Amino acid sequence: MTVAGPVFSLREIPFSHHGSWFCFSPVVAEKTYAEDVHLVSHQSGMHPVLRLVPAAPAAVTATPQRLTWAGGDGRRIDLAYESPDTVRVRGRGLGLRLLAADPVLTPFSGPYFYQDPVDGAYVLTVYQTGRRYRVTLLGGRAAYLGAQALGTAERGIELDGDWEIAVEEYETARAPYAATDPFDQVVKAARAEFDAFAAAVAPWRGERAPAAELAAYVLWSATVRPAGFVTRPAVLMSKHWMDKVWSWDHCFNAIALAGGLPELAWDQYRLPFDHQDAAGALPDSVTHSEVLYNFVKPPVHGWALRHLPPPPEDVYRLLERWTGFWLTARRAPGRELPHYQHGNDSGWDNATTFDPERVVESADLAAFLVLQMRALARLAPDRDTGARWDARADRMRAALLAELWDGERFTARGALSGRTWGGSSLLDLMPIVLGEELPRAVGAALAGRIRRHLTAYGLATELPGSPHYQDDGYWRGPIWAPSTVLIEDGLRRAGHRELADEISARFRALCERSGFAENFDARTGEGLRDRAYTWTAAAYLHLAAAAHERSGGG
Repeated sequence: MTVAGPVFSLREIPFSHHGSWFCFSPVVAEKTYAEDVHLVSHQSGMHPVLRLVPAAPAAVTATPQRLTWAGGDGRRIDLAYESPDTVRVRGRGLGLRLLAADPVLTPFSGPYFYQDPVDGAYVLTVYQTGRRYRVTLLGGRAAYLGAQALGTAERGIELDGDWEIAVEEYETARAPYAATDPFDQVVKAARAEFDAFAAAVAPWRGERAPAAELAAYVLWSATVRPAGFVTRPAVLMSKHWMDKVWSWDHCFNAIALAGGLPELAWDQYRLPFDHQDAAGALPDSVTHSEVLYNFVKPPVHGWALRHLPPPPEDVYRLLERWTGFWLTARRAPGRELPHYQHGNDSGWDNATTFDPERVVESADLAAFLVLQMRALARLAPDRDTGARWDARADRMRAALLAELWDGERFTARGALSGRTWGGSSLLDLMPIVLGEELPRAVGAALAGRIRRHLTAYGLATELPGSPHYQDDGYWRGPIWAPSTVLIEDGLRRAGHRELADEISARFRALCERSGFAENFDARTGEGLRDRAYTWTAAAYLHLAAAAHERSGGG
């Protein structure tokens, strides 16, 4: 049988479907790998719900359309999504135990299993997700375990021989399940949906970008339908434990989708703005059951507009309020430059820039706001308003150069103490995003320092020779997608195209070698942390598309 790829490991990337809030994976919590594949729901948090245990040893393989357990002598189990909330599972000579992942029912947690007298199906209702999971037998024989049991019990279904079931996730009630298509047609339909998505976001995919189809799958499969606080179709950062939308990550996903799926791209861009607070601030993150405001994220949104189609009319007002937050709530009296209150606000949580102090006026923040005010000038409803935004941008750029540039590099300044310091973080070089707005000598100095961060695999976020460098130090060494994209873009606009090309090529090769991890060891290229991160896949698609265009599209 010919298998339509890409083929991927469930230990790296969960098996899911566009729009679904659940996936199939052995990853059941942060950095926690179970022996068996689980149905893991991302409603009300990340929760393993069902454990899938084949009756005999079986090799697990996954493609966008099908998850397969292959045993000996042609025995197998296949699983495919019929819709975002329903999967079909079929066994041919290989049995399966489908069991509640948590065996303990208490008054406030755990699973309860019963047979529904309306349609005869068996239902697992789970406190942790607040949802129900209905199992309908479509063919074969089944034994049911733990129906109506209380306390600690084994709950689920045992299947043997040739069999088929449907499993659904829903709220309280729905019509009895009725299969309308045979299993093989379900598989074909799932593949057709993915192929249409891949064709839209990466029509240029081929030998020069061998990871493009897998990158498209990472984005496609991590997309969820609106539910809870998620007000729009949303690409989560992952369907592992990083199952949120953070208020700068979403920009990179929007950029990757913009060319082929502009409506979905604008949904990504606008989702955090749906939760903009009275001060104009965006939340730190949004997920199914929570919106967090204890930190913010950097204002990269004006920069991102450079890579998106013309925006809807209300984007000007949303961006104006977001910029106003930084110019009022985050500027000390008499100061031109705004400040972060913690490294988390910058997106570079533990970068060494924040070692001396945490409440910091940093050069990257001012540079982002210059670009954001330029975007507002372009979008302004009239010429006078646009001119005022340009004048504000000019003042902030002048203050950045006068107050934080020491003649060789940009420094950071304590917003309370007033003292300045230089560092060895790549964050200090982020003003390269100003591109053509930088004086030529400043751009050249930044480019020279950026090159010192370039390893065989890409841009280390801490200078590799620094005493503070850590191979798995989060923002103190590893290579990250957003810093790569921002700096590559700024270098290109500042005229340092050869260095930009080199950075792009090394990052793309890294993804082709090590997948789409949250970040990468800058010395070895090994993927680190969450291994199915969407902004990494989005960065690959963005850089690969741009490289394809520069090559003439051949």
